[in-house]
Amino acid sequence: MAPFTGIPVAALDFYEDLEADNSKTWWTAHKHIYDEQVRTPALALFEALEPEFGAAKVFRPYRDVRFSKDKSPYKTHLGGFVETAPGVGYYLQIGAPGVFVAGGYYAHTPQQVARLRAAIDNEVRGDELRRLLDKLTAAGFTVGGDRLKTHPRGYPPDHPRIELLRHKSLTAGREFGCPAWLETPRCRTEVAKAWRTMAPLVEWLSQVVGEPG
Repeated sequence: MAPFTGIPVAALDFYEDLEADNSKTWWTAHKHIYDEQVRTPALALFEALEPEFGAAKVFRPYRDVRFSKDKSPYKTHLGGFVETAPGVGYYLQIGAPGVFVAGGYYAHTPQQVARLRAAIDNEVRGDELRRLLDKLTAAGFTVGGDRLKTHPRGYPPDHPRIELLRHKSLTAGREFGCPAWLETPRCRTEVAKAWRTMAPLVEWLSQVVGEPG
């Protein structure tokens, strides 16, 4: 594969147009743009990141509409995930708004959620996690993930880390938009820098959450 030289702004334009006409007819007529301006540079970026972070899985562009009211056939972004433990790892997304990076714990089997909450409940491990998230927030990242609206069963509502205990998944992410470096090799540098900043959280979650079973 050719060396990574940047993500073309044409990739963002492609998804903006796809949002306006998410049909098989439009996709078929413009698939060459997806292949040349979206998928190929994204694969080159993941390949450039692989020596430091590991191989990425690039998700298919087709939506699973079997159980969805939204029958739009195509995803309006390209996403890739580097897994460090089951359901845990680094994420990169390219869409109409630009580039989005994230990292954390995405899957949530009952056993994994139980292990996450047990660690949060532990005073040492729980405070460790809170400090990691505070550093990420101060660095411009947003904490996210699926959360319960109420306190989880077995934990008091006045628990000192109740907000963290509500999480079923836990991530940190940052929107880069369309910066001047998007179309240059510096894009790889900026994504790698963001993933390194998230590395302590990803490593903490990889150790705590463990196997899905």
